[in-house]
Formats: sequence, C-alpha cells, structure tokens
Amino acid sequence: MMTVRAVNTCYLLRSGSPPPLSSFCCRFNHFSSLGVSRGYGLQLRLRFPALRCELVNFGHGGVRSCCFHSLLESAMAELASCGRRRRVPAVAVKLTSSGELLDDKPGSQTLVEGLLLEFKKDSDRLLLAVAQKPDGKKNWMVYDQNGVTSSIRPQQITYIVPGVEKFDQTEISSFIQKAEDNLDPSLLEFAWVELLENNKSVTAEELAEMIFGSAEPLESYCAHLLLTRDNLYFTVRENKGSRSVYVPRTTEQVDEFMRKNLAKEAADRELNEFLQLLKSAKAMPSHAKPPKSSWMIEEKFQSKIQSIEAYAIDEFTSEDQKKTAGEILKAMGMTKTSSSAVNLLIAIGYFPVHVNLDLLKLNIRTDHSEEMNLAAENMLSECPDPDHFERQDLTHLKVYAIDVDEADELDDALSATKLQDGRIRVWIHVADATRYVQPGSFLDREAMRRATSVFLPTATYPMFPEKLAMQGMSLKQGEICNAVTVSVVLNPDGCIAEYSVDNSIIKPTYMLTYESASELLTLNLEEEVELRILSEAAALRLRWRRQQGAVDTQNIETRIKVVNPDDPEPSINLYVENQADHAMRLVTEMMVLCGEVIATFGSQNNIPLPYRGQPQSNIDVSAFAHLPEGPVRTAAIIKILRAAEIDFRKPIRHGILGLPGYVQFTSPIRRYLDLLAHYQVKAFLRGDSPPFSAGQLEGAAASVNMQTRLIRKLSNTSLRYWIIEYLRRQPKQRRYRALILRFIKDRVAALLLVDVGFQASAWVSNGSGIGDEVRVKVEEARPREDYISLKEVL
Repeated sequence: MMTVRAVNTCYLLRSGSPPPLSSFCCRFNHFSSLGVSRGYGLQLRLRFPALRCELVNFGHGGVRSCCFHSLLESAMAELASCGRRRRVPAVAVKLTSSGELLDDKPGSQTLVEGLLLEFKKDSDRLLLAVAQKPDGKKNWMVYDQNGVTSSIRPQQITYIVPGVEKFDQTEISSFIQKAEDNLDPSLLEFAWVELLENNKSVTAEELAEMIFGSAEPLESYCAHLLLTRDNLYFTVRENKGSRSVYVPRTTEQVDEFMRKNLAKEAADRELNEFLQLLKSAKAMPSHAKPPKSSWMIEEKFQSKIQSIEAYAIDEFTSEDQKKTAGEILKAMGMTKTSSSAVNLLIAIGYFPVHVNLDLLKLNIRTDHSEEMNLAAENMLSECPDPDHFERQDLTHLKVYAIDVDEADELDDALSATKLQDGRIRVWIHVADATRYVQPGSFLDREAMRRATSVFLPTATYPMFPEKLAMQGMSLKQGEICNAVTVSVVLNPDGCIAEYSVDNSIIKPTYMLTYESASELLTLNLEEEVELRILSEAAALRLRWRRQQGAVDTQNIETRIKVVNPDDPEPSINLYVENQADHAMRLVTEMMVLCGEVIATFGSQNNIPLPYRGQPQSNIDVSAFAHLPEGPVRTAAIIKILRAAEIDFRKPIRHGILGLPGYVQFTSPIRRYLDLLAHYQVKAFLRGDSPPFSAGQLEGAAASVNMQTRLIRKLSNTSLRYWIIEYLRRQPKQRRYRALILRFIKDRVAALLLVDVGFQASAWVSNGSGIGDEVRVKVEEARPREDYISLKEVL
C-alpha cells in the first residue's frame, strides 16, 4: 500500500513496508550559500521500487520552514511499526583475556569470528575485513578485502560494522561495491543543517537512521564512509576505540572550508594541466622538446617548473615550493629525490643532458646585467687614461704573449734581451685593467662579488663584461696596449740585480700557444733569439729558487674543451699538459719573478698588498728522493703541504717557491686580488696614497677568497665530470697507462692515468710498487654520480 501524507507543508510518499537502502534514497540539492540563518531552496527525491516522486519543495526562506526534523520524525514513526532486524552497535574496543574485544559499557558485544570490521593497514590505507580468530592475547587474525590474511592489533581497528554475524568473507568486495554505489555526500548537508540547529552530535549509526531511515549493516557502513571522508560539514569530537562521535561545524567554518575546497579544486585542475604538459614533453623526441623559455611564459607553470628545479639542486625558497615539487614527482610516478627531479627536467628538455648542477647550486653569476654592460661600454668610449703622460713607450720591444689556445683574456706578455755585460734583462708586461676601472666604482664592486673569471670545460664566464675584458683590457696582437711593466735584470746566478715598475704602452708581436712556443724553442731559430733568452732566464731562475729551498711540484694537467655542451652527445676535446714543458716552465718562472718583484717593491715603499706566503720553509726534499721525479714525487709532497697564508702589511716567506715574498700581480682581468694589487701599485706610481689600508684589503680578501674557493671547487668538479664522460665514451677495449702514486689500503692504489691526466683508484696485483706503471681498463663510468671503476689488465 502507498500513501501520501502532508507533514509541515512537506509531502511524504510512504510505502507499507520500510524500504532498504537499495530502493530508498533521499537526495538534497544545495541552491544557495550554506548557513543556518540563510534561506535554502531544498529538493527531496524519494525513490521507491515502484514509484518515483521528483522535486518536492521544502520551505521558502528559512530553516524553520524546511523542517527536516519533522519529516524525519514522521518517516521514523511510520517505519517503526515495521520493526527492524536485530543490530550489533559499533563499540569501543577492549580485549578479553582470551583475545576477544569488549566495550567497557554494559551490553557490549565481544569481537568474535565472522564480524565485519574496518582496520588501518598503513598510513594511507583502510581495509574491510572479517574477523577469523584470536592471535595471541591481544591480536586477531583477519581476512581482508584483498584476500590477504594478517594479524592486526586492537589499535588498528577503526570501525566495527553493526548488525553482522558470521559474515561470508567472499562477499566483502560485493559489500564494498554496494556501499560505494549508494554513497552521496550531498546527503550530509541536510543532516548538518538539522544537527547544527539543534546543537547535537552524531554517530555513524545515528546518521544512518537520519538519512537512510535504517541502521542496518550496509546503511551504517555507508554513513561511516560519508563521515570519515567528509572534510566540510562534520568533525570528530571524540574517538572511543572504533566508535567515533561527530559534531557539525559552524556555518563560518563550512564557508571557509568551501572556499578552501574551491581553491584546492582550481589548484588540482592547474596541476593536472601541468602534469599533462610534462608527460607530453617527455614523449617528444629530443629535437622537438619545448625550449626552457616556454616553461616561463605562464606564471602558474613557471612557479611549478621552478619548484622542480629547486628540488633538483636542493635550494628551496619555502616549504610550499618543496611540497609542490614533491607532489609533482609523485604524480609522475617518480621518487621524491633530487636525482628524480634532475631526470625529469632532462626528460622534458628543460635541462640539457649534461646540465652542470654545481653551477646552479653555487649560484655562480654567469652573465652580466644590462647596467653592467652599459657601464663597460661607457668606460670604453669615454674614460680618459689618467697615466697617459707617464707611460713608457716600449713598442720597440718584441713581445710574446703565451697562453692556452682558447684563452680570451690575455693578461700578460714577455720580452727579453741580453745586456752588454752578458746579463739578461726581461720585461713582464701586465695588462693595465685599472685604466678602465676605479676602486669603488660599479664595475669594481661587481668584479669583487664575482672574485674571479670562471673557466669551465663548457664555457668561460669573465669577471668583467666581455666587451670590456676583450676589447679594452686584454692584450691584442699588433695593437697598442696599455700595460704595467715590471723590468728585471738578473745576475748570472738568477737572483734579481735591479728592477723597475712602470706604466707603459706595448705592441704584442706574437700570440703563441704553449705548443707553438715549445716548437719554436725546439727549432732554436735565430730570428726568435728573444724567446731563447727568455728560456735561459727561466732556467736561471729555477736553479736559483731551488737553491733557496723551493720545492718542485711539476705535474700533469688536463684541460677539456666541450663543443656544443647542450647537445646530448657533445664533442669533447681533451688536452694533457706536462708542467715541465719548456714553454710552460718559461711562463711560470716569469710570473713568479714578477710576483717577487712586486713584493719587494711593496715592502720597500710600505705599500699594503696581499703578500702571499707558504709557512713550510724547511721541507726535506731528500726524504722523497726514492720516488721517481715527476707526478709520483709531486703527489707525495703535496700531501704534506700546509695551506698558503696572506699578510697585508709586509712580505712573508713563501717556502714552496723559495722566495722571501710574493704577490700575485699578473692576472688583473681574471682575479680580483690581482686587481687590488694593481690599485695599490698604480696609486703609488702616480704619487697618491694607496686607496686601501691593510685592514680594508684583509676585509675584501676574506669575501673574495671564499668565492674563489667555491669557483675552484666548481671548476674541479666540472673537469672531473667531463673526464669521466670522456672515458665513458671510449671503446671498452681501450687500455690506459697508469702510474701508482701510493697505496690507499692493502692492494688498492691511487693511480694517475697518464693518457688523460686523471686520478682514480683500483686494485693492483702483487709485485707492483709506488712509481710502477700498470695497465688498466674502464669497467664502468657514470659522470652524474661521479663514479668510475677501473680494473687492472694483467
């Protein structure tokens, strides 16, 4: 029998028997902002097996006219006459001595075989299971929805489904599916309005009575799921074991949560859009991937790509940025690690395959601002030469500039002649960088922040703007150049007989690489007699320094030039240089000579300068005589050397160089401390007071040296990366000559790969000793992980 009955201006369709959840559903549609004191337009659709009634209006402007409670009371009164099946309520959990769970209230039921319960599998998963049997004194064995039997603790139980006895474990999945099919979160809104108005709390079973008209197992479980998944209308007031009591949130709280939910939905849509872009870029071939700049066009994507980059180099600006990157990596199916972030950015083409992560991590400046470039151009076009009338004209001298073939900044050049008495006179010409830069100027401050030019296998990043460094300051072949020239006359034993320091103009004759200079020395051409004289002067100086206690630390040095470094397989050019080479020795000795002269000049004229020293003045070189000369002996000596020191008031002995004092002066375009020395010396030559006191120099040097150490680390790691990459590409059958430098542990030796100038370690066979040469092959090379495995070839 079906009846229609009016309840407080509302209409109720009622059948003669209480409908189960599968055939009875109330649906509520929300047509206005939430709030107890606001008007609601509410619609109720009651669905029965044989009859459906759509769109029954409740009220016209207030909660009072929408009397859900009155409707519910009437519905419950009708349903009560039909009776209900006996139910087992959800209870707080306690164990009996036999392992059964008991509520601490009268009338509670023990946990027995066949009861249906929900438990917490881990932090992210809740599972439905059937109790099987006790497991020890406290735990229970359960069979869960995935068909897995496991032992659980009482604390893991989150809900016991009421009204269930001897539940068939094969029906768990079906039970869950029925519950999921009948979930409608909008049902919570009506209950929230009623409970908020009456200031009442609710349990899952009570909510099931309210919205489904029944607290049967399926209805109760549905209500439990609605409450536990709800993040808008209700919050937990208290938990008692597996029994939770919920209270309605206030109108203000619901409004705020709605705003947050809307914002989250928008953020989720934005994230999904970004994820689709990432997946699309990953799937593209290398040549078709979007350029890095394309990820910066839209701000919403720019912030996300920057969060992944921050994750890659472990440099977060906020916790939100870290959280965003973690969510993206997880959504892409990747682990939350910096290496995953790097791999993702490489996969989408944002990073090149061989991205220099250290360059990003250390935040090294690689370009110059528009303001700095403009200041440099102004200096080139407008800056007069303050020393124009004081410069010596040395353009008649034959001038050799010797450097590596890819050098862009040429700081120094050399000249030489023999005097009538047979002594040698040499000139060390140093580019006059202070011709364009004054202490405290914008260009000077920027150069101080950078500390030094950065030389990497992939690029050079000059300390000064490129145009100023290359066109204005640098020495150029065949052009008139401003310089500071140190002139030295050597005694026959190699010590300094006389010297002078002057502003000058020169006209470089030759720009030579070390290789070409060595070739000219070998040819011993008459027309290049000046180069031979320079070589003689270098030999005199080396012999004299050794007599003063200098320690020879000649070694093998590797340079790498990478062409098109952004390509997946760029070209790698590797050069191995022996510092004992005639041309390299010549240049080194002249630079050391210049440093000694400037130290002497500063000391005699009380000029504060960065005087460098090395405190070990009594190294017993004979203790290393048993080791072969060259890299093996050098490696042993270097291990005992102490760090260099700097004094800004007076010279200090440099034990390794065998000098009473030393100042680095020959690279003012590349090194800021050299530039500071130029400021001081140039001021004295003009008759002015030095611009910096000893204390000011010390303060400047502290920050400069810190930055210099970072850049030195960057240069070393970059060089090592590309050497390992070079070795990775070589044929597997290639063999390498390796010198044993020392033994690290047992038969594991530190080796120098002579062919590539690279140090690594490997196990070597018995019978090999320090200084011996062995053959090795590369087993595995992974440059990104700084890993290389060598194996001796017997």
